[in-house]
Amino acid sequence: MSKQTGRRRHLAGLTAWDRCAVMGVVNVTPDSFSDGGRFFDTTAAIKHGLDLVAEGADLVDVGGESTRPGATRVDEDEELRRVVPVVRGLASEGVTVSVDTMRASVAEQALAAGAALVNDVSGGLADPRMIPVVADSGAPFVVMHWRGLLEGGNVRGTYTDVVTEVVDELHARVEAVLDGGIAPDRIVVDPGLGFSKDAEHDLVLLAHLDRLLALGHPLLVAASRKRFLGRVLAGRPEATPPPARERDAATAAVSALAAHAGAWAVRVHQVRATADAVRVARAVEGAR
Repeated sequence: MSKQTGRRRHLAGLTAWDRCAVMGVVNVTPDSFSDGGRFFDTTAAIKHGLDLVAEGADLVDVGGESTRPGATRVDEDEELRRVVPVVRGLASEGVTVSVDTMRASVAEQALAAGAALVNDVSGGLADPRMIPVVADSGAPFVVMHWRGLLEGGNVRGTYTDVVTEVVDELHARVEAVLDGGIAPDRIVVDPGLGFSKDAEHDLVLLAHLDRLLALGHPLLVAASRKRFLGRVLAGRPEATPPPARERDAATAAVSALAAHAGAWAVRVHQVRATADAVRVARAVEGAR
């Protein structure tokens, strides 16, 4: 299993931060729910990644394919065109880069361009070559809870006990990843907030991060600007949720809670507030 300091597990092959790490998001897409089109140009995307590091990001997650509900998949060549130059540019500046992809070919080329981590929202299910490629590279791998592509909307978002089912399904997926040759100290788990889940499911999972940590691997929490935060901020079911870019304070609140619970990292679009939040959480831990 991963090395553990206190309650927080660290990931082999990456820096062992003494607090919850901050993963900044660079969407090289025209249709992200949060900031689609703003950083679609390679130069703009690299600059944005460097800005996130300057604001306190410990690593940067680069993706070229939107995974919002209803999004249509881009083809392989287009994803490669979007992602690889940005990964190469950021890595050449000394940035720790994660590549956010469901395609083995993109992961392989991104790793060759300097990426240090593969973040696959399908946990290796979307492309059967993904696990062998990552295993051969020795890179760490994020295994997210996933029940299928979200084209056309939510997929199988029905649960009797969301925490138990997500934990059990993640455990089964981690076992498959281990069987595929990825080392146990290089696996991160992610509950997949917003993927085949409604607001109530997401909140219950956040309330039980201890159950996810009990899987024995570093935990990534990716709540940034997601729909459930909009629902919380709206207050009433009939009220209109605020747009994605007005959910950053709520995101920072989740970051503080996740850091306090022992998460390895939080994945966010707006870094500065979360960077402050995880440092406050660490200071409170240190004052015990």
